[in-house]
Amino acid sequence: MQQDIQILYTHADFIIAVKPAGLSVHCDDNQVGFAALLSEQLNLNLYVVHRLDKVTSGVMIFARSAQAAANFGRLFERREVSKFYLAISNQKPKKKQGAIKGDMQKSRRSTWKLLKTQLQPAVTQFISCSLFPGFRLYLVKPKTGKTHQIRVALKSIGAPILGDALYASEQEIAGQVIDRCYLHAWQLSFEYQSEKFCFEQQPLQGEYFLRGECEQALKEWKNPQQFFKSN
Repeated sequence: MQQDIQILYTHADFIIAVKPAGLSVHCDDNQVGFAALLSEQLNLNLYVVHRLDKVTSGVMIFARSAQAAANFGRLFERREVSKFYLAISNQKPKKKQGAIKGDMQKSRRSTWKLLKTQLQPAVTQFISCSLFPGFRLYLVKPKTGKTHQIRVALKSIGAPILGDALYASEQEIAGQVIDRCYLHAWQLSFEYQSEKFCFEQQPLQGEYFLRGECEQALKEWKNPQQFFKSN
């Protein structure tokens, strides 16, 4: 029996819900998608206004009308929706904080790669901290919305996300039994019709996300915008 989807907030124009890891937003390989499941649960015709990868969990917005969807489309186009993600890697990064910028190009096996060119670059800001020996927690703010952007960005600094079968090499995942890809959409904020909204949901899946060290780090990062003051 399908477990009820967690709803964080209900507005006349939109719904804020929490997507589990391992479920596509749209239908995938004969599996009912997250959007359809949520629409069925609420008995509403919902509109998808942004995506999360199948492997990614976390906070999502769904519009309740075509007009609301258009409103959110403009917010995303103007980059007025602020998003913060959490990720864990067990590889040593080339740098522990900063920005990762570069054009993205399709590569093999449905993957993408980061280029050195800056024509229409993906821009990803991040900070990180040691979680426990051999593991590092990342707080990531994507400034653009490219496909697989965060996964490619962390891969480019030598720290592919733990459990990411697409971007972690066979050597990096050899012998590991990982319960999920450790990428989670943690916080999301925006202004809609002159009212400010901010939503947060800590990860509900993943043994490493649920450890006390991660919980403590999130308390210290409670107001993540303070770490990303530059444009």
